[in-house]
Amino acid sequence: MRWKTPGVLFLIWILPTLAVPPAVIFFSSVILYYVFDVQLSMLLCSVIWILVLPLFYACRVWLKFRSHRRAAARLGAVLPPVLEGELPGNFDILTKLLESFSTGYLGDILLGAANTLGGIYQLQLLWDCAYVSTDANIAKAILATNFPSFVKGPAFRFTMKSVLGTGVFNSDGDMWKFHRSMTRPFFSRERISHFEIFNRHAELTIARMKKRLQADVAVDFQDLVSRFTLDSASEFLFGTCVHSLQAPLPYPHNVLDIDADKYTPSTADEFANAFSSAQRILAERMNSSWIWPLQEIFRTKTDKHMKVVDDFINPILQEALGKHERRLKDKKSSTDEEEDSETLLDSLVKSTSDQTVLHDETLNILIAGRDTLAASLTFTVYLLCEHPTILKRLREEVLHYVGPERRPTYDDIREMKYLRAVVNESLRLYPPVPFDIRCTVEETLLPNPDPNGKPIYIPRDTTISFSALAMGRRKDYWGPDADEFDPNRWIDERVHKYLVPNPFIFLPFNAGPRICLGQQFAYNEMSCFLIRLLQSFSGMCMDLGAQPPSARPPASWASCPGRKGVEKVCPKSHLTMYVGGGLWVKMTEAGDGESA
Repeated sequence: MRWKTPGVLFLIWILPTLAVPPAVIFFSSVILYYVFDVQLSMLLCSVIWILVLPLFYACRVWLKFRSHRRAAARLGAVLPPVLEGELPGNFDILTKLLESFSTGYLGDILLGAANTLGGIYQLQLLWDCAYVSTDANIAKAILATNFPSFVKGPAFRFTMKSVLGTGVFNSDGDMWKFHRSMTRPFFSRERISHFEIFNRHAELTIARMKKRLQADVAVDFQDLVSRFTLDSASEFLFGTCVHSLQAPLPYPHNVLDIDADKYTPSTADEFANAFSSAQRILAERMNSSWIWPLQEIFRTKTDKHMKVVDDFINPILQEALGKHERRLKDKKSSTDEEEDSETLLDSLVKSTSDQTVLHDETLNILIAGRDTLAASLTFTVYLLCEHPTILKRLREEVLHYVGPERRPTYDDIREMKYLRAVVNESLRLYPPVPFDIRCTVEETLLPNPDPNGKPIYIPRDTTISFSALAMGRRKDYWGPDADEFDPNRWIDERVHKYLVPNPFIFLPFNAGPRICLGQQFAYNEMSCFLIRLLQSFSGMCMDLGAQPPSARPPASWASCPGRKGVEKVCPKSHLTMYVGGGLWVKMTEAGDGESA
């Protein structure tokens, strides 16, 4: 129903709380009148209400935080330090977070606070309490050792529901288990058809790149690889390719777009753009704290975008259900050959005929199959552009195992240790999902980052975010060169010094019961694409002139420590990481018959 916007539902939810102060004033005035014969004027009641309302909430907040302190003491634990602002409700911190989201460096404020306050601290925005952690032992407790105590939580699910529905990334309990059980069998077996899909779309992607680069015009690699992952993921999921690679490529801001007047956006383009726009709205909601529904009282911002998405997906779902019903009616069983070519959607309709469940699950997996892989490949190529020596060594390995033309196989990829090291090093510095969030279902204790300190107390119904981005760059986890892109750390003695004793410092695919089911699928697709790319191109570099001026790192960043001081792009994030303004590159084609 159209009136059920997030804002209206939010107001209905808080209405009982808002009604308490005026109700108390009303009944107090009635008691004064009938018991003590004292009549309060309407003006005086209004003044009292105006004064009582903030006092009521101030007392409520004070009692809540006092109960937290008492509970921590009762359990022999402590509360973590608080990130303090200068304005009531830390409104100044909220403002800085929103500004940082649009113009700042990714995670600068939250991760900067961790350097001062430690591996876990409280973030009290608008009198609501949340925890932020950059500690691997705390991440281990949340994801594995104390997994039952942490869920996505009702607030997160409410924020994401208009896009993710009740899919695997936005569900808890039995619904989450159901989605995992539906999807797990499909990812548990290797499929030759996966590589056929990867190779075919990679070859088309590279052909589009060559055509553009031969005109001596930079290509937005991020845009192109997003099309590659969308086409691959849609064919893998639905058996129906979106064909986004067929659309004209964008031109850099300093080159006239000769295709602009000729091109009419296709259904695939509209779907891809709508899908991205819906995800950006979700990110805006997350960054606006608990007040975001008040921005959507009269309309749900994602509705118009999700209508485009649904118009594309629903016919595909109906066709898959019809195909399954026909098979059941004909009492046919799948042959081994048919099972190998089976799509994820074909597999899902065997578990349920509920179109809403199918819709939500396929969209959730599509985000994983498109956005996270596109982010990973984008930042890997960014780093290779900045490190030609590493690029040269990686290409030598590619040519040694696969040669200049042959399609890679699963066995080829498994043998290429340096390729895996390059991919892992990129994922360490730029994890596709830089922040994750959970909510406690009961009061619980977390390990203190200070080994000599008491456990950390976290109340029931409290959100805690943890950062794979921060953990991937901590010098005490990875060594003094943690900010440097060095794939050798994955194949020399540093593996046993840092990663083996503490594997939770590296979480690009999550961990524990919620670990990514498509982890090996992701490694295979990234590896396959990079191999095909390096078979075709012998060199690559960024075209900084093609980068939109508004998307270039400010000059002030150059004097900052860590990755921020060396960035040539602006890393951003909605649900996943991306490069603001795109990654504009030029590449050198490999010579004919070139070999290692």
